[in-house]
Amino acid sequence: MDVRQLRAFLAVAEDLHFGRAAQRLHVAQPYLSRTVRGLEEELAAPLFERTTRRVELTAAGQALVAHARTMVSAADAARAAVAAAHGGRSGRVRISFAGPSSHGPVGQLARAVRERHPLIDLVFLPGRYGATAVAELVRGESDLALARFTEAPVGVGSRVVARDRCVVAVPADHRLAARETMRFTDFRDEPFVAFPESFGSTVREVFVSRCHAAGFAPAFAQTAPDSWTCVALVAAGVGLHFTTASAVASLPLDGVVIREVVDPVPPVLVYLAWRRAGENGALAHVLRTAAELLPDVDPT
Repeated sequence: MDVRQLRAFLAVAEDLHFGRAAQRLHVAQPYLSRTVRGLEEELAAPLFERTTRRVELTAAGQALVAHARTMVSAADAARAAVAAAHGGRSGRVRISFAGPSSHGPVGQLARAVRERHPLIDLVFLPGRYGATAVAELVRGESDLALARFTEAPVGVGSRVVARDRCVVAVPADHRLAARETMRFTDFRDEPFVAFPESFGSTVREVFVSRCHAAGFAPAFAQTAPDSWTCVALVAAGVGLHFTTASAVASLPLDGVVIREVVDPVPPVLVYLAWRRAGENGALAHVLRTAAELLPDVDPT
């Protein structure tokens, strides 16, 4: 019993006329009759009572109608799913990003993909920074990433979608809070809160390298897994936090002030990075959508 036979059976069952059913299916009537007869032979039961004046369903035919519709619908759904997946209109795209600094663009992209490609399933992987995000792309553990670098990441496709600037979060009652701007030499004896080194954060790497250039190694009093916790620890007086303007833009800053750093700092660039290896048609659709929402930005 195949889908072709079931379609033929349903057409006759709905029209109760072999000629009209053949016209609807765009086949010759003898071919339709042979197809239905073959189904009857396979099921070992007559499905229609045929006379010169009318065609009627038998009890066996009536019992088959609902099952035939279910099977034909399932076959149509399977065919549509395969076509959608092959054309990239369905599938899964895993997006990694850091934290608050990426919530805006990630949310915009998610909404646009949902509206334009409702069959694409987006999986979000927060808490991924710099080198970690790239490593996951290379290993095939994610498909797309928003991450910050000072230069283009190696081994993945990428483009610059924003520029960010580095700032320092300082406890409001700290002695440095009265200053409008700061230099790296001001941090020589100050404890800092930062992401763990294992996270591969580009911003942490920039901070450490600029402190070394100023003649000292920074002191880390506490590590924390995200910007919310880092800022909360700053408010509690645990230490200062070197971060980016976009990371603190949407965070509560009670007990915290944000200060600019006047010393030269390598530009922190926001990259949209993606897997080059493998075939993922859904990713191609998401990248095209992202190109409209997050256009290229001049990195210089």
